[in-house]
Formats: sequence, structure tokens, C-alpha cells
Amino acid sequence: MTERELLVGEERALVKLRSLYKSYGYLPYKMSKFEEYDLYAGNKDFLVSDRVITFNDTDGKLLALKPDVTLSIIKNSVADGEKRKVYYNENVYRVSKSTGQFKEIMQAGLECIGEVDITDVFEVVTLAARSLECISPDYVLDLSHMGILSALLSELPDSLSGRISSLIADKNAHELASLCAEQGISPELAEVLASLASLYGSIPSVLERLLPLCRTEEALAAYAELSSLCELIMNTGLSSHVRLDFSVVNNMSYYNGIVFRGFLSGISEGVLAGGEYGRLLSGMHRSGDAIGFAIYLDLISELLSEARSTDVDVLLLYKSGEEREMLKRKEELISTGKSVLSSKIIPKGIRYGECVTLGGDENA
Repeated sequence: MTERELLVGEERALVKLRSLYKSYGYLPYKMSKFEEYDLYAGNKDFLVSDRVITFNDTDGKLLALKPDVTLSIIKNSVADGEKRKVYYNENVYRVSKSTGQFKEIMQAGLECIGEVDITDVFEVVTLAARSLECISPDYVLDLSHMGILSALLSELPDSLSGRISSLIADKNAHELASLCAEQGISPELAEVLASLASLYGSIPSVLERLLPLCRTEEALAAYAELSSLCELIMNTGLSSHVRLDFSVVNNMSYYNGIVFRGFLSGISEGVLAGGEYGRLLSGMHRSGDAIGFAIYLDLISELLSEARSTDVDVLLLYKSGEEREMLKRKEELISTGKSVLSSKIIPKGIRYGECVTLGGDENA
């Protein structure tokens, strides 16, 4: 067994992901655990949670344990006009949805910042799919385009946009229809919104149903971008895992193009999220575009643990007085490439391939 195979859970996934991103020319990015609080205070809507752990530095400056990686990368990105492709695995600090307490979360992902074109978008979406594939072969990547939803929402009063967007994200066609009727939205537009909320499926079938819903030049331009991307995806072996789903809705103050979310069988929540966030870039006074994604390794830790059949290859049991013999035998087993745990008793909760007792039996 190689060193890589001895790695467990998130570590093994990270080895695969790092190798994948390096092969596409992405460079590693490392950052401090801390950032000035102002960076997050000015972009709270972009964060998963607006609760940030803060403390005062020795000079009195207010710092924060980073709750997000993307903002830090943009802040420290290269000069305007240059393209930067980086990947990372970092710990972020957020509020747990289940306990309400702060927790440390391992996150992996990548960012492409600068003069982003269709080939960059295709590459990032492809890497998102391959990232899921590194973790489990049973995955789905849901894809959408914020420009199409934005075009439809522009036909509505500003006071309704947020509520309509949320109902589409929830696929709540019943409440969506009720709200449109209550607010006097035209039956034609209400029907288009309801159709968008229910659109889900394979690329060819959804694109065909989507085109009649694109009523404006803005929507048609977004449709053309999405179609171009889908054409490239259809020429890969990943297309059977990609679905178009317009309930994938990100914050329109930041996201302006392709958005996506990744799912693994056995986990109800999305484990990967990303998209084009050029508006965030301009809000931070940077030119160009950007696209990236993050994988939430805390959500997949249980799945990775279950996928591992054993913790060690060999459990080596010995008695007091057998220490020297045990050490010799352990080195012999390790030299054959096996992982070995030596103990005087069988530890609780440890899964092993075989149990070896010095001077005694070997049990599979």
C-alpha cells in the first residue's frame, strides 16, 4: 500500500484535488488565518453567514478569522488585466447550521480571475465536475445562468424581485403562482416564471424548452452564452452528470453569469458551489471577470469515512514482555507496505483488515 493510499478521508480527497488542479495549470494559494474585518463588513451579503469571529490586534486594529477564501484572493490578486488561476485548501471559520456554534471547516476550491473567456468558464465547470468525480462517481452538477433570471426579474417591481427569486430557488410553483396573482403580475409573465422554476433535466431537453422563455435581448444573450458552454460540455464524457436547473440562484449583487452547484449521492445538501462573480470584482474596484468554486469538505467527511473499509491493514496484538518481538514484527509488516496498529487490546471503533497476535493466530 502506498503512502497516498494510507491517507484517510479529506486528506485523500485533497491529494486527488491538488493533483487535478495542478494538471490544469492552477497554482497553489496560501493565506493567513486573519484578515481585516472591514473586508468582510463591506461584503456581508456574499458570505454564507454574516456572523464573523473578530478580535483586536496588538495595534488595536479589528481583525477577523476568515469566513471566506474568495474575498481574500480578490483582495490580494494581481494587477488589472492579468489572469490569475489559483487553487487552495484552507480552513474557514463559520457558524454551524446544526449547533449554532462557531466551527472550523476545511474548504478546497479554485479561482480564475482576470480576462475570463468561454474557455475559462468551460474549464472551471469541467474541473467542478471532475472534483466531484474524485470524491464519488455518483454525482450531479446543476448548471444555470443568472442573466436569464435577471432579465425576467427586471420586468417586475424591485420590491418583488427578492421574493420571486427565493420561490424559484425553492421550486415553489404554487406560492409563486399565488404571489403573481396577488400582485397583479400578467398571466403570461407568471407562466414564464413558473416554467423557469420547474425547468430541470438533461442539457438538450432543457435548452429546447428554455429558448421560448427568453423574452428580451438580455435573456437571449445569456441563453447564447449558456448554449455555447453546453455545446462544449456535450463533447466531453461528463455531460451525463450535468443538468440544467434554474433553481440554482446566487446573489445577483455579485453573480452575473454561469452558476452551478454540485451534489453527491447520500448527501442532501450541495457540497460544491460556484459561478461567475464579476460584480463582486467590480464592487471591490477590480476590472475583469472571475469564476470559481468551493467544495465543503465538512459535508463530505462522513461519506469519505464510510467509503473507507478499514482504518489500518493490520492490528498487531501483543502482551507485556513481548515489546521487542512486537517492534520487530511491526517493522516487517510495514516494510511490505501495510499500515499497522500495535496494541495490547483490541481498540474500540478501529476497523482492521486482519488481526495478528504475536506467537498466535492471524485472523482475516
